[in-house]
Amino acid sequence: MNAVEIETAVSELALQPFDREEFPFSFLLAFGNKETTIKRLRSGASNKSDLGGILQTNNIHIAVAQSGEVTKILAALKVSPSTTRAKARFILSTDGVDFEAEDLKSGETVACTYQDFPDHFGFFLPLAGITTVKQLRDSSFDIRATSRLNRIYVELLKDNPEWGTAERRHEMNHFMARLIFCFFAEDTDIFSGSGLFSDTIERMSERDSANTHEVISEIFRAMNTRYAGREESRIPRWADSFPYVNGGLFSGSVAVPRFSKIARSYLLHIGSLDWTKINPDIFGSMIQAVADDEERGALGVHYTSVPNILKVLHPLFLDDLRARLEEAGDNQRMLLNLRKRMARIRVFDPACGSGNFLVIAYKQMREIESVINERRGEPNRPTEIPVTNFRGIELRDFAAEIARLALIIAEYQCDVLYRGKKLALAEFLPLSADNWITCGNALRLDWRSVCPPTGTGVKLLGDDLFSTPLDQAQIDFKNEGGETYICGNPPYKGSQTQTKDQKTDLASVFDPYRVSSKQIDYVAGWFMKAAAYAQHTTADSAFVIPLRFQDGTNPRPVGQLPGC
Repeated sequence: MNAVEIETAVSELALQPFDREEFPFSFLLAFGNKETTIKRLRSGASNKSDLGGILQTNNIHIAVAQSGEVTKILAALKVSPSTTRAKARFILSTDGVDFEAEDLKSGETVACTYQDFPDHFGFFLPLAGITTVKQLRDSSFDIRATSRLNRIYVELLKDNPEWGTAERRHEMNHFMARLIFCFFAEDTDIFSGSGLFSDTIERMSERDSANTHEVISEIFRAMNTRYAGREESRIPRWADSFPYVNGGLFSGSVAVPRFSKIARSYLLHIGSLDWTKINPDIFGSMIQAVADDEERGALGVHYTSVPNILKVLHPLFLDDLRARLEEAGDNQRMLLNLRKRMARIRVFDPACGSGNFLVIAYKQMREIESVINERRGEPNRPTEIPVTNFRGIELRDFAAEIARLALIIAEYQCDVLYRGKKLALAEFLPLSADNWITCGNALRLDWRSVCPPTGTGVKLLGDDLFSTPLDQAQIDFKNEGGETYICGNPPYKGSQTQTKDQKTDLASVFDPYRVSSKQIDYVAGWFMKAAAYAQHTTADSAFVIPLRFQDGTNPRPVGQLPGC
């Protein structure tokens, strides 16, 4: 089971009536234990508990407590000789009202109500053999949100199969991007009043869901209509409380798939989550998998972890920025020069997926900028780091749109963190229609058209990001004259497993240099394109590269490319 499937099972368990006898077994089943394993525990063949509970060797010791004795029983589990002998990593006690657990390896604890324990499912992921980076364990919200979005996505396609066809798939993806924005906006005061989107749907749509799609469509139409034109556009009064958003997100078609009662229920459950906890660093990769048939079976697995991203970004340019910050101390002139330098930096990911590298780079630079502003006595100063200087290329349109959305969310979160919510809200809407994430084949595009050298630029603007050409950058860079850093985690694929199109992609890159690409890994195309780009402008590049291409383990950064 992957993390999203586990979250679903754990959430369903918490909704069921508490069964003292069955809870330990149901809990273990939710984390992927096989029925044969549970059967052996039930029979006592493998259960070595000395407290009348369930003890799984090397994993967990569980004991259901009498009412009000959860803390007492947890303490008994901790000092139990059986816990020690079995080398149990976790201990857990609950009475169906309270829930407490401890990781005996790290000393970390969980204490919450029983109904809220699914919020901490990431704490127990090692039970499923998921000994992943700490961030995945701590990203419980992102996994829960992805799980619920996946359910509604599947449910909607079941009732609207035409939305899953090639002709309408990107319209479906656009719809999902709109939903994500609405859930985030209603919990962060971007919409006036908490829960405005979910509450409006619950209030205005029929319980049998017959008109749910019409209600959502009217909300989307309102967010694409300026206030001055709403009366003429006959926006319903109940939808008039939604702000004008546009920015390409709500322009174009406002068609919405029909909702079943189940899909409507899923939608309202998603809205009940606390979307202020969203991590655009990794959420984008997870939600990207929802819309990808090949990746949906591994939801929450395919993403580059923040530690690995930082292994690339730190030596590429972040270490130098922090060194210059330390060197500047409180010297006002040096701090000002560093801030001006950062405002001109361009970060370019030519395999950006849903924007992980760009989001992390942006957030790290905003953090450094905030220190500069504090030292200069300007804590509420507007940022000089344009989010549009973080460029990307992505083959899939949904991932490209999610990358842009993730950067928009990251920008807002940074403004709230470093300037306060009032100033952040005042400047957030309406969104800009500029598009700085290019949807296209990175090995076929001229990277200079996406991330043009200093002093040049390409201008292409459109009202609807999903219907305008996306094979060029749409805006000029702000604050010209800065450094360019190319980074990312491009796809690795050996010559024996490449498709015909991928082989043609490689040939288009290497043939002009009279180099055979027949035995070259697919990723080499990015290295060659980066080297070619650097011949026209100063640019440093670093990519994640596995030590062994076959299994993709032990990623390490590649320093400066030849010719860069």
